[in-house]
Amino acid sequence: MGRVRADGVMRLGFVVYGSLSERSGGFRYDRKLVEGLRSRGHDVSVVGLPWDRYAKSLYHNLADLESRLSGFDAVLEDHLCHPSLLRANRALDVPVVAVVHHLRSSEPRAAWKNACFRTVERRYFDGVDAAVCNSQTTRRSVKRLRDRPTTVAYPAGDRFEAAVSNSSKSSKPSKPSETRSVGDDTDGPLRLLFLGNLIERKGVHVLLSALATVSGDWTLTVVGARTDAEYAARLHHLRNYLGLRESVRFAGRLSDEEAADHLARSHVLVGPSLYEGLGLVYLEAMAFGLPVIATTAGGASEIVSDGETGLLCPPDDADALADAVRTLRDDPNLRRRMGDSARERYENHPSWEETTTTVVRFLDDVTDPTGAVP
Repeated sequence: MGRVRADGVMRLGFVVYGSLSERSGGFRYDRKLVEGLRSRGHDVSVVGLPWDRYAKSLYHNLADLESRLSGFDAVLEDHLCHPSLLRANRALDVPVVAVVHHLRSSEPRAAWKNACFRTVERRYFDGVDAAVCNSQTTRRSVKRLRDRPTTVAYPAGDRFEAAVSNSSKSSKPSKPSETRSVGDDTDGPLRLLFLGNLIERKGVHVLLSALATVSGDWTLTVVGARTDAEYAARLHHLRNYLGLRESVRFAGRLSDEEAADHLARSHVLVGPSLYEGLGLVYLEAMAFGLPVIATTAGGASEIVSDGETGLLCPPDDADALADAVRTLRDDPNLRRRMGDSARERYENHPSWEETTTTVVRFLDDVTDPTGAVP
Protein backbone atom coordinates (compact mmCIF):
# COMPACT_ATOMS: atom_id res chain seq x y z
CA MET A 1 0.00 0.00 0.00
CA GLY A 2 2.93 2.33 0.65
CA ARG A 3 6.67 2.48 0.22
CA VAL A 4 8.89 1.55 3.17
CA ARG A 5 12.53 2.57 3.32
CA ALA A 6 15.15 0.19 4.58
CA ASP A 7 16.26 2.73 7.22
CA GLY A 8 12.69 3.09 8.51
CA VAL A 9 12.58 6.82 7.74
CA MET A 10 9.34 8.04 6.22
CA ARG A 11 9.00 11.03 3.90
CA LEU A 12 5.74 12.61 4.95
CA GLY A 13 3.69 15.50 3.69
CA PHE A 14 1.56 17.37 6.23
CA VAL A 15 -1.21 19.56 4.79
CA VAL A 16 -2.58 22.54 6.72
CA TYR A 17 -4.35 25.80 5.97
CA GLY A 18 -2.02 28.74 6.42
CA SER A 19 0.92 27.59 8.52
CA LEU A 20 1.66 25.74 11.72
CA SER A 21 2.16 29.04 13.52
CA GLU A 22 -1.60 29.43 14.09
CA ARG A 23 -2.42 29.36 17.83
CA SER A 24 -5.64 27.35 18.09
CA GLY A 25 -5.66 23.97 19.82
CA GLY A 26 -5.94 22.10 16.52
CA PHE A 27 -2.89 23.82 15.06
CA ARG A 28 -0.95 23.23 18.26
CA TYR A 29 -1.77 19.53 17.91
CA ASP A 30 -0.52 19.55 14.30
CA ARG A 31 2.61 21.48 15.24
CA LYS A 32 3.52 19.17 18.13
CA LEU A 33 2.88 16.12 15.96
CA VAL A 34 5.19 17.42 13.23
CA GLU A 35 7.85 18.19 15.84
CA GLY A 36 7.48 14.70 17.30
CA LEU A 37 7.74 12.99 13.93
CA ARG A 38 10.83 14.99 13.04
CA SER A 39 12.41 14.17 16.41
CA ARG A 40 12.06 10.48 15.48
CA GLY A 41 14.07 11.13 12.33
CA HIS A 42 11.21 11.27 9.85
CA ASP A 43 11.32 13.79 6.99
CA VAL A 44 8.19 15.95 7.26
CA SER A 45 7.34 18.65 4.72
CA VAL A 46 4.53 21.06 5.63
CA VAL A 47 2.29 21.90 2.68
CA GLY A 48 0.37 25.10 3.35
CA LEU A 49 -2.86 25.84 1.50
CA PRO A 50 -4.48 29.29 1.37
CA TRP A 51 -7.23 30.16 3.84
CA ASP A 52 -10.52 30.79 2.07
CA ARG A 53 -14.23 30.67 2.78
CA TYR A 54 -15.58 27.13 2.72
CA ALA A 55 -17.35 27.42 -0.62
CA LYS A 56 -14.36 29.10 -2.25
CA SER A 57 -12.08 26.34 -0.92
CA LEU A 58 -13.96 23.88 -3.11
CA TYR A 59 -12.48 25.66 -6.12
CA HIS A 60 -9.02 24.60 -4.94
CA ASN A 61 -9.88 21.24 -6.50
CA LEU A 62 -9.39 22.86 -9.90
CA ALA A 63 -5.74 23.51 -9.09
CA ASP A 64 -2.90 21.02 -9.49
CA LEU A 65 -2.56 20.14 -5.80
CA GLU A 66 -1.57 16.54 -6.46
CA SER A 67 1.83 17.65 -7.78
CA ARG A 68 2.52 19.31 -4.41
CA LEU A 69 1.54 16.10 -2.62
CA SER A 70 3.64 13.71 -4.71
CA GLY A 71 6.88 12.04 -3.74
CA PHE A 72 5.92 11.17 -0.16
CA ASP A 73 5.57 7.79 1.54
CA ALA A 74 2.32 9.02 3.08
CA VAL A 75 0.38 12.28 3.26
CA LEU A 76 -1.15 13.54 6.51
CA GLU A 77 -3.85 16.18 6.25
CA ASP A 78 -5.52 18.34 8.86
CA HIS A 79 -9.15 17.50 8.22
CA LEU A 80 -9.89 21.24 8.33
CA CYS A 81 -8.52 21.29 4.75
CA HIS A 82 -11.00 18.71 3.49
CA PRO A 83 -12.95 20.89 1.00
CA SER A 84 -9.70 21.66 -0.85
CA LEU A 85 -8.55 18.06 -1.27
CA LEU A 86 -11.45 16.08 -2.75
CA ARG A 87 -9.82 15.72 -6.17
CA ALA A 88 -6.13 15.60 -5.22
CA ASN A 89 -6.51 12.71 -2.77
CA ARG A 90 -8.05 10.47 -5.41
CA ALA A 91 -5.03 11.02 -7.65
CA LEU A 92 -2.41 10.04 -5.04
CA ASP A 93 -0.84 6.57 -5.09
CA VAL A 94 0.31 6.69 -1.43
CA PRO A 95 -1.68 6.41 1.80
CA VAL A 96 -3.61 9.51 2.82
CA VAL A 97 -4.20 9.95 6.56
CA ALA A 98 -6.62 12.56 7.90
CA VAL A 99 -5.82 14.21 11.25
CA VAL A 100 -9.28 14.94 12.65
CA HIS A 101 -10.01 17.32 15.53
CA HIS A 102 -13.75 17.29 14.93
CA LEU A 103 -16.02 17.04 11.93
CA ARG A 104 -17.45 20.27 10.60
CA SER A 105 -20.81 18.54 10.26
CA SER A 106 -20.79 17.86 14.02
CA GLU A 107 -21.01 21.54 14.86
CA PRO A 108 -24.40 22.99 15.85
CA ARG A 109 -26.15 24.69 12.95
CA ALA A 110 -29.24 24.31 10.75
CA ALA A 111 -29.83 20.69 9.73
CA TRP A 112 -29.80 21.48 6.01
CA LYS A 113 -26.41 23.19 6.30
CA ASN A 114 -24.91 20.23 8.17
CA ALA A 115 -26.34 17.91 5.53
CA CYS A 116 -24.33 19.84 2.93
CA PHE A 117 -21.15 19.71 5.02
CA ARG A 118 -21.70 16.01 5.66
CA THR A 119 -21.93 15.32 1.93
CA VAL A 120 -18.61 17.06 1.29
CA GLU A 121 -16.92 15.38 4.26
CA ARG A 122 -18.15 11.96 3.18
CA ARG A 123 -16.74 12.59 -0.29
CA TYR A 124 -13.45 13.63 1.32
CA PHE A 125 -13.20 10.41 3.34
CA ASP A 126 -13.82 8.42 0.16
CA GLY A 127 -10.30 9.52 -0.80
CA VAL A 128 -8.73 8.92 2.61
CA ASP A 129 -7.14 5.64 3.71
CA ALA A 130 -7.07 6.16 7.49
CA ALA A 131 -7.58 8.76 10.22
CA VAL A 132 -5.82 9.91 13.39
CA CYS A 133 -8.43 11.26 15.84
CA ASN A 134 -7.95 13.43 18.90
CA SER A 135 -10.65 11.65 20.94
CA GLN A 136 -12.94 8.65 21.03
CA THR A 137 -15.82 11.02 20.31
CA THR A 138 -14.17 12.20 17.12
CA ARG A 139 -13.33 8.63 16.19
CA ARG A 140 -16.97 7.58 16.47
CA SER A 141 -18.11 10.52 14.34
CA VAL A 142 -15.61 9.57 11.62
CA LYS A 143 -16.69 5.93 11.73
CA ARG A 144 -20.33 6.94 11.33
CA LEU A 145 -19.43 8.94 8.24
CA ARG A 146 -17.10 6.41 6.60
CA ASP A 147 -15.64 3.22 8.06
CA ARG A 148 -11.90 3.83 7.83
CA PRO A 149 -9.01 2.50 9.93
CA THR A 150 -8.55 4.91 12.83
CA THR A 151 -6.49 5.48 15.93
CA VAL A 152 -6.95 7.85 18.85
CA ALA A 153 -3.91 9.94 19.79
CA TYR A 154 -4.86 12.30 22.60
CA PRO A 155 -3.14 15.70 22.74
CA ALA A 156 -1.09 16.69 25.76
CA GLY A 157 -2.09 19.73 27.82
CA ASP A 158 1.35 21.16 28.57
CA ARG A 159 1.02 24.36 26.55
CA PHE A 160 1.86 26.63 29.47
CA GLU A 161 4.75 24.70 31.03
CA ALA A 162 7.37 26.64 29.05
CA ALA A 163 5.50 29.93 29.39
CA VAL A 164 5.51 29.73 33.18
CA SER A 165 9.08 28.43 33.40
CA ASN A 166 10.39 31.23 31.16
CA SER A 167 8.54 33.99 32.99
CA SER A 168 10.71 36.57 34.66
CA LYS A 169 8.18 36.99 37.48
CA SER A 170 9.67 35.14 40.40
CA SER A 171 6.28 34.94 42.10
CA LYS A 172 5.08 32.41 39.56
CA PRO A 173 5.62 28.68 40.07
CA SER A 174 8.20 26.89 37.93
CA LYS A 175 5.43 24.85 36.32
CA PRO A 176 1.62 24.89 36.38
CA SER A 177 1.27 21.81 38.57
CA GLU A 178 2.99 23.70 41.41
CA THR A 179 0.27 26.36 41.61
CA ARG A 180 -1.73 26.90 44.80
CA SER A 181 -4.53 24.46 45.40
CA VAL A 182 -7.84 25.81 44.15
CA GLY A 183 -9.89 26.94 47.12
CA ASP A 184 -6.91 28.04 49.22
CA ASP A 185 -7.61 31.61 48.12
CA THR A 186 -11.21 32.14 49.23
CA ASP A 187 -11.11 35.90 49.82
CA GLY A 188 -12.65 38.20 47.27
CA PRO A 189 -14.83 37.30 44.29
CA LEU A 190 -15.04 33.96 42.53
CA ARG A 191 -12.67 34.38 39.58
CA LEU A 192 -14.00 32.72 36.44
CA LEU A 193 -11.96 32.42 33.25
CA PHE A 194 -12.87 31.71 29.64
CA LEU A 195 -9.96 30.92 27.31
CA GLY A 196 -10.55 30.47 23.59
CA ASN A 197 -11.25 32.19 20.29
CA LEU A 198 -14.37 34.37 20.21
CA ILE A 199 -16.57 32.41 17.82
CA GLU A 200 -20.20 31.48 18.33
CA ARG A 201 -19.47 27.76 18.78
CA LYS A 202 -17.56 28.56 21.99
CA GLY A 203 -20.81 29.63 23.65
CA VAL A 204 -19.68 32.80 25.45
CA HIS A 205 -23.11 34.36 24.78
CA VAL A 206 -24.69 31.50 26.76
CA LEU A 207 -22.25 32.11 29.60
CA LEU A 208 -23.09 35.82 29.75
CA SER A 209 -26.80 35.05 29.85
CA ALA A 210 -26.18 32.56 32.65
CA LEU A 211 -24.06 34.95 34.71
CA ALA A 212 -26.72 37.65 34.48
CA THR A 213 -28.79 35.46 36.84
CA VAL A 214 -25.97 34.72 39.31
CA SER A 215 -25.92 37.01 42.30
CA GLY A 216 -23.04 37.44 44.69
CA ASP A 217 -19.42 38.34 44.14
CA TRP A 218 -17.81 36.99 40.98
CA THR A 219 -15.77 38.15 38.00
CA LEU A 220 -15.26 36.72 34.52
CA THR A 221 -12.21 37.32 32.35
CA VAL A 222 -12.61 36.42 28.68
CA VAL A 223 -9.24 35.71 27.05
CA GLY A 224 -9.23 35.10 23.33
CA ALA A 225 -8.78 36.51 19.86
CA ARG A 226 -11.67 38.28 18.09
CA THR A 227 -11.67 35.59 15.41
CA ASP A 228 -15.23 36.51 14.46
CA ALA A 229 -15.32 40.30 14.80
CA GLU A 230 -19.10 40.48 14.40
CA TYR A 231 -19.66 37.91 17.14
CA ALA A 232 -17.15 39.65 19.41
CA ALA A 233 -19.06 42.91 18.97
CA ARG A 234 -22.30 41.12 19.85
CA LEU A 235 -20.70 39.84 23.05
CA HIS A 236 -19.65 43.34 24.12
CA HIS A 237 -23.15 44.62 23.45
CA LEU A 238 -24.72 41.68 25.34
CA ARG A 239 -22.43 42.24 28.34
CA ASN A 240 -23.48 45.88 28.53
CA TYR A 241 -27.14 45.12 27.90
CA LEU A 242 -27.17 42.57 30.76
CA GLY A 243 -25.52 45.04 33.14
CA LEU A 244 -22.32 43.03 33.47
CA ARG A 245 -19.80 45.71 32.52
CA GLU A 246 -18.31 45.81 36.04
CA SER A 247 -17.99 42.03 36.36
CA VAL A 248 -16.95 40.86 32.87
CA ARG A 249 -13.68 41.89 31.23
CA PHE A 250 -12.63 41.11 27.68
CA ALA A 251 -8.84 40.80 27.76
CA GLY A 252 -8.35 40.00 24.05
CA ARG A 253 -5.65 37.77 22.69
CA LEU A 254 -2.74 37.33 25.12
CA SER A 255 0.68 35.76 25.04
CA ASP A 256 1.09 32.34 26.63
CA GLU A 257 2.83 33.99 29.60
CA GLU A 258 -0.06 36.37 30.15
CA ALA A 259 -2.67 33.63 29.71
CA ALA A 260 -0.77 31.45 32.17
CA ASP A 261 -0.87 34.30 34.69
CA HIS A 262 -4.66 34.45 34.39
CA LEU A 263 -4.91 30.68 34.82
CA ALA A 264 -2.74 30.82 37.93
CA ARG A 265 -4.98 33.52 39.48
CA SER A 266 -8.37 32.02 38.58
CA HIS A 267 -10.63 29.67 40.50
CA VAL A 268 -12.60 28.01 37.68
CA LEU A 269 -12.28 27.62 33.92
CA VAL A 270 -15.63 27.85 32.13
CA GLY A 271 -15.87 26.31 28.67
CA PRO A 272 -19.52 26.62 27.55
CA SER A 273 -18.87 25.33 24.02
CA LEU A 274 -21.79 24.22 21.90
CA TYR A 275 -19.48 21.49 20.56
CA GLU A 276 -15.86 20.39 21.03
CA GLY A 277 -14.19 17.34 19.55
CA LEU A 278 -12.21 17.18 22.79
CA GLY A 279 -11.41 20.59 24.29
CA LEU A 280 -7.67 20.85 24.87
CA VAL A 281 -8.11 24.01 26.94
CA TYR A 282 -9.83 21.98 29.67
CA LEU A 283 -6.71 19.91 30.15
CA GLU A 284 -4.49 23.00 30.02
CA ALA A 285 -6.52 24.52 32.86
CA MET A 286 -6.26 21.31 34.87
CA ALA A 287 -2.48 21.74 34.77
CA PHE A 288 -3.09 24.70 37.09
CA GLY A 289 -5.39 22.72 39.36
CA LEU A 290 -8.55 24.40 38.09
CA PRO A 291 -11.92 22.64 38.11
CA VAL A 292 -13.69 22.99 34.77
CA ILE A 293 -17.28 23.77 33.87
CA ALA A 294 -17.87 22.33 30.39
CA THR A 295 -20.73 20.93 28.32
CA THR A 296 -21.76 17.44 27.33
CA ALA A 297 -21.63 18.28 23.59
CA GLY A 298 -18.70 16.42 22.05
CA GLY A 299 -15.69 14.97 23.79
CA ALA A 300 -15.33 17.09 26.94
CA SER A 301 -16.46 14.17 29.10
CA GLU A 302 -13.29 12.32 28.06
CA ILE A 303 -11.36 14.91 30.11
CA VAL A 304 -13.86 16.37 32.58
CA SER A 305 -15.40 13.85 34.97
CA ASP A 306 -18.68 15.34 36.19
CA GLY A 307 -18.60 15.89 39.95
CA GLU A 308 -14.94 14.88 40.18
CA THR A 309 -12.74 17.22 38.11
CA GLY A 310 -15.48 19.67 37.23
CA LEU A 311 -19.11 19.96 36.23
CA LEU A 312 -20.78 19.12 32.90
CA CYS A 313 -23.88 20.95 31.64
CA PRO A 314 -26.08 20.47 28.59
CA PRO A 315 -24.99 22.77 25.74
CA ASP A 316 -26.82 26.06 25.22
CA ASP A 317 -28.42 25.78 28.67
CA ALA A 318 -27.93 29.04 30.57
CA ASP A 319 -29.86 27.83 33.61
CA ALA A 320 -27.68 24.75 34.07
CA LEU A 321 -24.55 26.82 33.54
CA ALA A 322 -25.68 29.31 36.18
CA ASP A 323 -26.36 26.49 38.64
CA ALA A 324 -22.86 25.09 38.07
CA VAL A 325 -21.30 28.49 38.78
CA ARG A 326 -23.37 28.87 41.96
CA THR A 327 -22.31 25.42 43.12
CA LEU A 328 -18.61 26.22 42.85
CA ARG A 329 -19.09 29.77 44.15
CA ASP A 330 -20.74 28.56 47.34
CA ASP A 331 -18.45 25.63 48.16
CA PRO A 332 -14.70 26.41 48.34
CA ASN A 333 -14.01 22.93 49.71
CA LEU A 334 -15.61 21.38 46.64
CA ARG A 335 -13.49 23.64 44.44
CA ARG A 336 -10.41 22.47 46.29
CA ARG A 337 -11.26 18.78 45.94
CA MET A 338 -12.12 19.15 42.28
CA GLY A 339 -8.99 21.21 41.68
CA ASP A 340 -6.78 18.54 43.24
CA SER A 341 -8.49 15.85 41.15
CA ALA A 342 -8.14 17.97 38.03
CA ARG A 343 -4.41 18.38 38.58
CA GLU A 344 -4.04 14.63 39.12
CA ARG A 345 -6.00 14.03 35.91
CA TYR A 346 -3.60 16.28 34.03
CA GLU A 347 -0.54 14.58 35.45
CA ASN A 348 -1.82 11.14 34.36
CA HIS A 349 -2.69 12.26 30.82
CA PRO A 350 -0.54 11.08 27.89
CA SER A 351 2.41 13.26 26.89
CA TRP A 352 3.23 14.46 23.37
CA GLU A 353 5.88 11.74 23.29
CA GLU A 354 3.17 9.13 23.80
CA THR A 355 0.98 10.86 21.21
CA THR A 356 3.79 10.67 18.66
CA THR A 357 4.43 7.01 19.47
CA THR A 358 0.78 6.18 18.82
CA VAL A 359 0.82 7.99 15.46
CA VAL A 360 4.15 6.49 14.34
CA ARG A 361 2.93 2.96 15.04
CA PHE A 362 -0.25 3.69 13.13
CA LEU A 363 1.69 5.11 10.18
CA ASP A 364 3.92 2.03 10.16
CA ASP A 365 0.80 -0.07 9.69
CA VAL A 366 -0.71 2.29 7.12
CA THR A 367 2.45 2.27 4.99
CA ASP A 368 2.94 -1.50 5.33
CA PRO A 369 3.16 -2.82 1.75
CA THR A 370 1.21 -5.92 2.80
CA GLY A 371 -1.75 -3.63 3.46
CA ALA A 372 -2.11 -4.85 7.05
CA VAL A 373 -3.85 -1.73 8.34
CA PRO A 374 -5.72 -2.21 11.66
